[in-house]
Amino acid sequence: MWAGDGGEGAKYWLHVLTELKNRGVTDACMVVCDGLTGLPDAVATVWPQAIVQTCIVHLIRGSFRYASRADWDAIARALKPIYTAATEAAALERFYEFAEAWGTKYPAIIRLWENAWSEFVPFLNFDPEIRKVICSTNAIESVNARIRRAVKARGHFPNCDDRFVSLRLAA
Repeated sequence: MWAGDGGEGAKYWLHVLTELKNRGVTDACMVVCDGLTGLPDAVATVWPQAIVQTCIVHLIRGSFRYASRADWDAIARALKPIYTAATEAAALERFYEFAEAWGTKYPAIIRLWENAWSEFVPFLNFDPEIRKVICSTNAIESVNARIRRAVKARGHFPNCDDRFVSLRLAA
């Protein structure tokens, strides 16, 4: 766990990951991200061989930001063949079909997936059982939410010792 000041940019993530490496995390096999700007570049700098995977759930939710609520169910059904495809080639074909059906109405969704494609496709190289584990950052977000709730109930951290005790109690 990392208790930081909430920065989200590339410089912040490079600092965090470098600090983790300096503390002994010599390599990372895979890092699942939720679309934070600069995180994939920071991972590549610190752990060049690590696989950077976009959170599929965040990618789908991000798609809904550009669509009318009335179309969410249809878009979700149309996206499912992409992220459940057996191979990258099959996913690309399903994506082209999606783009043909929805690209005129929602070009921003098409751009979102095109921009995320290189961090989406590593997911497709794994068996379905493994995909279930690496498809989302929701588990860690749940832990973070519980910590935020505990901190909010107990107030702010007046010093580093109190922060450590509070984090340990929240876990």
